[in-house]
Order: sequence, then C-alpha cells, then structure tokens
Amino acid sequence: MLTTGPAAELGSSGVRVTALGFGGAPLGNHLSEVPDEAARAALDAAWDAGVRLFDTAPHYGVGLSERRVGQALRGRPRGEFTLSTKVGRLVVPADSERGRSGDRDHGFVVPDTHRLAFDFSAAGVRRSLEESLERLGVDAVDVLLVHDPDEHLDEARAGALPEVVRMREEGLVRAVGAGMNDAVPLTGFVEEFDLDVVLVAGCWNLLDRSALDHLFPAAARTGTSVLLGGVFASGVLATDRPAPGATYRYAPAGADLLARVHGLADVAERHGMTLPALAVRFALAAPSVASVLLGVRTAEEVRRNASLLGEPVPDAVWEDLLRAGLLDEETVAVVTGGA
Repeated sequence: MLTTGPAAELGSSGVRVTALGFGGAPLGNHLSEVPDEAARAALDAAWDAGVRLFDTAPHYGVGLSERRVGQALRGRPRGEFTLSTKVGRLVVPADSERGRSGDRDHGFVVPDTHRLAFDFSAAGVRRSLEESLERLGVDAVDVLLVHDPDEHLDEARAGALPEVVRMREEGLVRAVGAGMNDAVPLTGFVEEFDLDVVLVAGCWNLLDRSALDHLFPAAARTGTSVLLGGVFASGVLATDRPAPGATYRYAPAGADLLARVHGLADVAERHGMTLPALAVRFALAAPSVASVLLGVRTAEEVRRNASLLGEPVPDAVWEDLLRAGLLDEETVAVVTGGA
C-alpha cells in the first residue's frame, strides 16, 4: 500500500521523497489569502500525516510561502524531511527599476512592497538560493529547481541549468532539476543536462497525458525522477462530483469536459473509490513518478489528501475506464505495469 513515508529516490542523488508532497503555492496566498494560523496548521498536519517532502518557491507569494514553510519546519529534525525550492525569480523592492520590469505576483494576494524579477543567469541563481535560505531559515535545501523559464529558455540553458548542476557538484544542493507546466521543454532539459528530477504540472492526470509522449520516456532513459503537480487539473478532479463552475486549467470547465469527469467519477464509485483518490493513484502509477505535490490551504485538506493514498485501485477500474473510452490502451498499459 502506498503511504506518505519514504517512497522513492530522486535520480541517483540519495534524496528520498514521500509519495505525497506538500505543494507550497497556496501558502503564498494564491488567489485568496490564507491566514498565518491556517497555514501553520496545514503544515503541522502534513508532518503529522507523514508527509516529508515540502516544495516552495520565491514566486509563491513573493517569498511568503518560503517564510511560512521555514517557520513550520524550524525545530523539526533536519534529516527527516526533504526541502525543495526554486530559482529564476528574485524578490526585489517594488520601487526598484528591476522590480518594475520583472514578473509580479500572478494571482498571489500579497502586499505591494516587493515584486519579482526574472533572472536565469548563473549569478542570479546563486543570489536566489542565498536569499531563499535566509527566508527559509536553513543552511541548505535538498532540491533546487529552475522555475518556469518558458520565455527564457536560452538564458536558462546558458546560465541557470549549468549553474545548478555546478552547485550540486560543489555540494551546495543534493538534487537539481527544473519545473514547468510544459512537458516539451522539460524533455529537452532532461536530454541536455544531468538532472536528478523534473517537476511537471498539469501534463499527467486523468484529463491530460501529454507527459507520456516524450517526457516520461526521456526520464526513463536518463534515470531522471518526476515530481507531479496539477494532478487534480486545477480543481475539476478534486471533489467526488464536480459542480458547474469547477475549474480546469484555472478556467471554468466546459460542459463536455464536465461530462467526461462525471464519467470518471461513475467508474470510481462503481468500485468503491472516490474521484480524487483515483486521480492521485493514477498520477503515482507512472513508473518515473516519485511523488505528487498537492497544494493545500487547511489542515482538513491535508488529512483528506493523505487518506487518498489508502484507497486501493482494483484492476477492473482501469479496464472499465478503457472500455468507456476514458483512457486509451497505452495509458492503461503504463499505469498497470504493462509498458
């Protein structure tokens, strides 16, 4: 049975992660404010549930998520958890020239005192890590990811990616990689650089299997582990039965897609499962996937998510999904170990 305990090593780095990871974006006040007490309660509940992978980034609330994660982990045995953060954006004063030209908050509800500035240079990566360590209150992180270089691919290839590899060689971090919402450039990074791990969001779930086209085969060839975000497809797979207005890729889901999701829920219910449990277990079934990162706002959500790992998936579920046209043969072969 899957547990939140140690589940997989990231590449050959020696860094181990639990099957369930804590996604720190909501604790940066993504889309709505999370009170300090609720954020702390969610992090404490994750620890109590056995979650030992905590992922955050400067981007999440212009440093707020990092501060909250660091405060909650302070005093916890450092050797018992895996801490991941990202580079590519610097937190700068809002009135600075650099701040005016950089990325802002992208839906994070935070004060206007600071902004984000893109920086995928080697020097920027070093500075970013130093500032993240200060916000987190730790001497080192375990995993360092180049964060969403979508519009800066050349700069990331020339600066950030070679630099994080060098930092690993210097012993400053233990595992390195990149995180994006697009599997195609991630595939290129896996093939070009000696990465331990990639984080891909929204490209491997019950509604989108695009990571299977190129990223998963490349990861298998190179021994690169995969962390998954977006396994609930930004909301539409997060409840037993999505209501009208449920979101898919952060926009209201259309009628056809909602009908498809209800079909998935029908199959899950026939076999005594919930749709969210099916979504999580599907995500973890791909061979290269080491962990799923689930973003939460409350302790109750943490406990619900941890319980999903205990719901077994009968083989007949995959057969029924295939028969209903809700999964294809190649996908079913992957999740059942046939490919």
